[in-house]
Amino acid sequence: MQALLSSIELLAQQAGAAIMAIYQADDFASAAAVQQKADCSPLTAADLAAQRIISAGLAELTPQWPQLSEEAALTPWQLRQQWQRYWLIDPLDGSKEFIQRNGEFTVNIALIDHDAPVLGVVYAPALGKLYSADVQAKQAYCNGHAIHTQPQLCANSPLRILVSRSHRSAADSITEHNTTEHRFIPMGSSLKFCLIAEGNADVYRRLGPTSEWDTAAGHALLVAAGGSVCTLDGQPLRYNQKPELLNPHFIARA
Repeated sequence: MQALLSSIELLAQQAGAAIMAIYQADDFASAAAVQQKADCSPLTAADLAAQRIISAGLAELTPQWPQLSEEAALTPWQLRQQWQRYWLIDPLDGSKEFIQRNGEFTVNIALIDHDAPVLGVVYAPALGKLYSADVQAKQAYCNGHAIHTQPQLCANSPLRILVSRSHRSAADSITEHNTTEHRFIPMGSSLKFCLIAEGNADVYRRLGPTSEWDTAAGHALLVAAGGSVCTLDGQPLRYNQKPELLNPHFIARA
């Protein structure tokens, strides 16, 4: 698994390089070629470039394992429900952050085994951060250095709560204000899982819609670092258990 993880790290970096070539283009609007998908979410040339690199790389590394990606044709449920092990990919998570050019976007690659993530890589190319995780070995890394969750235990310090920068729910809008007990931290993409995994935040409560490819790699990282990702009834978040790919509401925490 460790050798495979190293290969996936390299693949994510290659996809990130393709994304950054567009992100740093002099004529960004033309290079990005932003379109609107059927669900009104943005699709850019960077999404497609990263998808091509990841798809080809995984097919060469592990041709026996199928792939499920946001930017590829969706495999019918009749076939997908038979999968035991497969790759779950978001080639550019945080397309809105990419378009706004705030750096908070990631490449997400996760290996799912029996409905749970067992390996994950999250690469934030604009920030120069490469996160990776082997869940079974309970090993999580940022740029090669081991990371662990660090829950806020001091009674005088506020609970550090992450909220989505571009997709806040009505509940977040109602409750979001910093106090002596709580400090809200806006963040884009799967970086919210990464901040908790490396000890810079405590909890991320998601009451709005997410898809399985949005969470899987970050989920693997957080669990390997000592945290958890559970539905609101306390059950571990699972994957590929229903025809639709929307996650239930969940809480990620240190």
